[in-house]
Amino acid sequence: MLSLSKSLYTRGLQCEKSLWLKKYKKEVLTPPSAQAKSAFKTGDMVGSLACKLFPHGKEIPFDIKNIDGMLKLTQEHIDNGIKDIYEATFKYAGVLVMVDILHINEDGSVEICEVKSSTWNSKKKIKDIQKYIEDASIQHYVLDGCGFNVVKTSIVLLNTEYVRGSELEIDKLFSIVDVTSHVLKLQDEIPATLNGFGTVLEDKTTEPNVDIGWHCKNPYDCDAFDYCWKMQRKIPEYSVFDIFSLTKKSKALDLYEQGIVKVEDIPDDFTLTSTQKNLVDSWKQQTKIVDKKEIGKFLDSLKYPIYHFDFETYQNAVPKFEGTKAFQQITFQYSLHVEHENGNIEHKEFLGKEGTDPREELAKQIVQDIPDDVMVMAYHSRFEQDRLEELAKAFPEYSKHLLCIADNLVDLELPFKQKSYYVPEMKGKSSIKVVLPSLVPEMEKAYKDLSLIQNGGDAMDVFPKLEEMSGDDKKKYREALLEYCKLDTLAMVKVLEKLRESIK
Repeated sequence: MLSLSKSLYTRGLQCEKSLWLKKYKKEVLTPPSAQAKSAFKTGDMVGSLACKLFPHGKEIPFDIKNIDGMLKLTQEHIDNGIKDIYEATFKYAGVLVMVDILHINEDGSVEICEVKSSTWNSKKKIKDIQKYIEDASIQHYVLDGCGFNVVKTSIVLLNTEYVRGSELEIDKLFSIVDVTSHVLKLQDEIPATLNGFGTVLEDKTTEPNVDIGWHCKNPYDCDAFDYCWKMQRKIPEYSVFDIFSLTKKSKALDLYEQGIVKVEDIPDDFTLTSTQKNLVDSWKQQTKIVDKKEIGKFLDSLKYPIYHFDFETYQNAVPKFEGTKAFQQITFQYSLHVEHENGNIEHKEFLGKEGTDPREELAKQIVQDIPDDVMVMAYHSRFEQDRLEELAKAFPEYSKHLLCIADNLVDLELPFKQKSYYVPEMKGKSSIKVVLPSLVPEMEKAYKDLSLIQNGGDAMDVFPKLEEMSGDDKKKYREALLEYCKLDTLAMVKVLEKLRESIK
């Protein structure tokens, strides 16, 4: 007998093999990363907050060992005239759903609200939330099967056009997007889909033979990816999928269907852009690319002193500070290495006070530390530019100076992005994470030797937690944040040094 949750249903829509693995062979699935776990936690928090849109409701406590009890309590609340039920639980045709918010109208008809910790604004279209519509459609199907008259289905999302004032306004924080018509269009397809899933799941021993493809990343990154790609299909770490991005009509899939997955096996007459050809030739011949002319042009454009600059940020799904939006990047730290023409290096830094909005103090110190007419260097500088422009908008007193700094930014990633400097070990990428070990391997060790904070993800995760720490722990983590960020800009100094050496 079919037994599915709404998450298993949407998993099956993406890939029936993934559904089968989740049911019968889950040990091959990649466990959730720290980032994924954080996203789950954020989703729970946003879901709880969205319930305030429908106050005075009753929640069905989750109890995996007593689903029947959840079903019974839901019905009791309905019978008792409760108009809003959170995590209302229903089962029909072997499918169990828990509706984030069920609203019951005076005439007994019901409305489904599916809450997501994703964002919405006036520029987005329904197609941007299609994956959530699939989720809502199975809920409509189950409730309809249980005899309810479902008159409206909505997706509740965080509104990124809402700017928080002194108080959080829940009704403005969320956008309620009516997807009823789109959900209704999917209803006729669901019985056949469920029958298909039932057939797949009847055989508990034979794994479905589903090949890899675009569906492995769309609409979600599948947790069976490593199992299917690396273990079963033997796709190497660097493959044709690194030369051609994985899309629905990727050339990489054409090569894969011909049995070609290694970069060195790409035929010499296969159509490639000049950049792709350089990458393939470099890998086949294991040769370094050093375009001294282009690197020289880049270096000649620089002028001293060079201010090597790097921000650290974190995001709140729900805006915590006045003047901020959902998921806005909050700049809380920066490091600055000032490189003079005579070779002297000086270091400056800022780390905000935990538990407060650090942005204004940060902006104030930036304009003290960086003159408005000097060359400022960042790696993947678009990120720093965006943050500077946001700060300028938020704090008009410093706006002119901050925008001058943004205008003076130079991107250290450029020579690597354009493949003016490239070694096979970079495997087609140009991020600092792959460039640094290739050019300055001793810096990679320096990062590994750091205690507590070793990457930007760690920094982003730790800073908002500082206010909850004891005094000793807080001191240790603040010191670790400073050491990490300092290393980021020192790494830029070292990378630029290696670029200079490459053209001598």
